Amino acid sequence: MSPRGDTLNRVDQKGLKQGPWVLHQDELRGEQGYDEQGYFVDDKKDGVWVRFALTGDKIAAETYRWGVQDGKSQYWTRTGGLLREEAWRAVDPSRTMDTVPVFDVLDPTKVVDQVVVKLENTTYKHGTWKYYDPMEGTIIKTEEYFLDKLKTPEGGEDLKPIDPASKTVAKPKAVLDYEKKNSGKKKIKTRDGNTSGY
Repeated sequence: MSPRGDTLNRVDQKGLKQGPWVLHQDELRGEQGYDEQGYFVDDKKDGVWVRFALTGDKIAAETYRWGVQDGKSQYWTRTGGLLREEAWRAVDPSRTMDTVPVFDVLDPTKVVDQVVVKLENTTYKHGTWKYYDPMEGTIIKTEEYFLDKLKTPEGGEDLKPIDPASKTVAKPKAVLDYEKKNSGKKKIKTRDGNTSGY
């Protein structure tokens, strides 16, 4: 029972953790121990979970959905100085595929297509990550993530917008040179990867 009269660390008839829980982790192999409190829904962490050092100091607040981090997480030193803020995006672990909208390059408010993508993870770094000087409280570094990809000041190679109108892929220079060299010749036999015959 908690001081407020709540029943803690409950399990349902199926053995799944439900409701408010307090978890304890002793010091282990040089890692500091902690106590953690939050809610379980069907054996998965849900909502805000707060972590305290064994001395009682608040050291973390993490938000969960479907048992993985989703939303804002914050971490502090034992003296209360903010170390960093993270942003996460969770996806339903029961889904292996997701539909992602493709936006018009010229009008980012207009969706031009829907693409089905395979989900690799259940949680992604997504949003602004801020690193602080815990003594001064000032931001010393900021990173912007989009589905686990770090955005760079130049826009990042992986994050450049794709023109949905162009369905063709640019040919490498070696292929263009080969085609130019052999454009006038007849019956050039090339390997195309076909395994079904000639």
